[in-house]
Amino acid sequence: MKNVIFAGVGGQGVILASKILMEAAKNAGYGIKESEVHGMAQRGGSVDCHVRYGEKVYSPLIGKGHADYIVSLEILESMRKLDYLALDGTLIVSIEQINPAPVTVGTMKYPADLEEWIKSNVKNYKIVNTENAVKEVGSRKAMNIVMLGVLSKYLEFSMAEWETAIKNTVKDKFFDMNMKAFNAGRAF
Repeated sequence: MKNVIFAGVGGQGVILASKILMEAAKNAGYGIKESEVHGMAQRGGSVDCHVRYGEKVYSPLIGKGHADYIVSLEILESMRKLDYLALDGTLIVSIEQINPAPVTVGTMKYPADLEEWIKSNVKNYKIVNTENAVKEVGSRKAMNIVMLGVLSKYLEFSMAEWETAIKNTVKDKFFDMNMKAFNAGRAF
């Protein structure tokens, strides 16, 4: 059984990334369960998706301390989900910073030094600066697929299974861009 949590804020494509992973797992013959938490997603609030796949999956929710991977599209959101990470789990986090509403209106400050905190306190991590990859792809909207590409290096699916999953999940006109983004993520 593999347990993966995708985390980010509304508009980052957290749900799409989880759908592509589910499609890859389905195509590989695994059982799958997923749970989405949208919150205030359309207003830039937290979004997370739990994806579980394996021979037999009974529940869509991942318990605290049981996530094999947390893929966070925004660094502060990774901090909100860390208690779900298994002791030997891996945090894959973008250094992207999106200010939550209290920071935007000036009632709070964005926490400083999150990257250094992760390096000092998380056993297994991959910190990703997606800025150049997103520029290469030509769309900030593809950052979620770049991060999925990073995750793919840790999972057992073949490139053909990933390509089929992306093709079956995104609109045809965005397939090439998404494959470029996925491959950019695999290059990290």
